[in-house]
Amino acid sequence: MPTPAIDVRGLTRTFDLKTGPVHAVRGIDLAAERGEILGFLGPNGAGKTTTIRMLTTLLPPTGGEATIAGRDLRRDPAGVRRRIGYVAQAGGLDPACSVREELVTQGRLHRLPRPEARERAAELAADLALGDLLERPTAALSGGQRRRLEIALGLVNRPEVLFLDEPTTGLDPGGRAELWELVRRIRAEHGTTLVLTTHYLDEADALADRVVVVDAGTVVAAGSPADLKARHAGDPAASLQDAFLAITGRAPAGENAPIAI
Repeated sequence: MPTPAIDVRGLTRTFDLKTGPVHAVRGIDLAAERGEILGFLGPNGAGKTTTIRMLTTLLPPTGGEATIAGRDLRRDPAGVRRRIGYVAQAGGLDPACSVREELVTQGRLHRLPRPEARERAAELAADLALGDLLERPTAALSGGQRRRLEIALGLVNRPEVLFLDEPTTGLDPGGRAELWELVRRIRAEHGTTLVLTTHYLDEADALADRVVVVDAGTVVAAGSPADLKARHAGDPAASLQDAFLAITGRAPAGENAPIAI
């Protein structure tokens, strides 16, 4: 039986504060198969961000076990880092650098020889419709162009697992549609496993093969979008927002409003 791309068992994280311990993550179990798009959702304070920070090696777990791309998260975090990509919500582009410079620098950080880093930069720029922008400063890019570049940076090392943190926040409808198509293409062409966090439940519904909902530091629901809608909203044709509200008991801020996670 193939090894899952992500296998998490009993993952916990406790923060020791002066006021006492805060149990941010209380024992999360989840798995993602190779080539799967996994939507990871939850309301504010649910433990989602802490979980993602642990799975990307930015924060050590307090307890539990996890294997990412065949590497043990706690015993071999460097091995995990070599096999994942992470596109943060805020990004981190240097406005003074060109698109080419950003891509080549990322390749060098992954220990590619300079000629190979330049070749990889050109390859990704062509693949993500950035080829005509290689000499443009990142400060002069549109929101959609910046997001494509940030995803390109996450793909430099050809990751087996790519974490996308709210990839379409701030984009207009056209930009969102382009990013949706890009996510689908990354999975289809490279077999990449993608973990997607998003404020937009229609986005998770459209892209995710399965959805995991966390609340109060634990997994409270998991399944395909259609399965969650049937079980929790009573109708597979309902919206994923309806299912999310039934699962978490949160009320929406307004029609089509983003759900904070």
